[in-house]
Amino acid sequence: MAWYAYCIVEQQAVQGGIRARRPVPVEGLKGIADAQIFAYPSGDFSVLVSEYIPTGDLGQKALLQHAHVVSECFKRTTVLPFRFGTVFDTDESLRRAVRINRKGFTESVTKLKGKAEMHLKLLIKDGSLREAMEEIELPATVGSEYLSKLREKAVRQRERQTKARALSVQVHKIFSPLDQDVCCRKVDSGGMLIDIAHLIDHKKVEKYQNRYQMATRHLPGIEVVMSGPWPPYHFITGKRSS
Repeated sequence: MAWYAYCIVEQQAVQGGIRARRPVPVEGLKGIADAQIFAYPSGDFSVLVSEYIPTGDLGQKALLQHAHVVSECFKRTTVLPFRFGTVFDTDESLRRAVRINRKGFTESVTKLKGKAEMHLKLLIKDGSLREAMEEIELPATVGSEYLSKLREKAVRQRERQTKARALSVQVHKIFSPLDQDVCCRKVDSGGMLIDIAHLIDHKKVEKYQNRYQMATRHLPGIEVVMSGPWPPYHFITGKRSS
């Protein structure tokens, strides 16, 4: 039996005080292809899974169904999401994955209990960045020209990193998150997009959202988009094996 995996939760969160020994259906929750969701017990944890017949076709609808299961579980308890498309071919491979990663899962549950993730996207179209965002093409042959271009490429990379770091520090002061994850990339328009994930106390979501207007005032010329709360995808300790 192959199992499609959505997330890991503490067993008591979905089964109360009952310690199950076999998969238990989760009422009112459907997964990919509208399959019944089961809580597969493994020690103190349960893996939310559904029976899966490999078809090689996990498209946009499946992605939304995966996210729906994780979001519904997140409403009830702390969740450790699996990467979209994670499939365990056998019961033993599923149990082994949890067993190998048990320490990391336990640390993550302790760290993330009562926490949520918020997302900020900062789109920078500052004209002064235009030159720094242009990629340097390296010559096909080695020599002085190659070394010169290589140095220029490194300088521009540092310029982008410095700008992104300065903005992330400024944003951190505005929102005061418990933790953050920052990613910076170039966009087709010639600007720069900074993706910031913030870990916050779930009880402070409204307070965090209220600081959006402050952020737009303190970051002139930068388009700021906020979303969340989400399950804390970016702050899980260790690797979620597949």
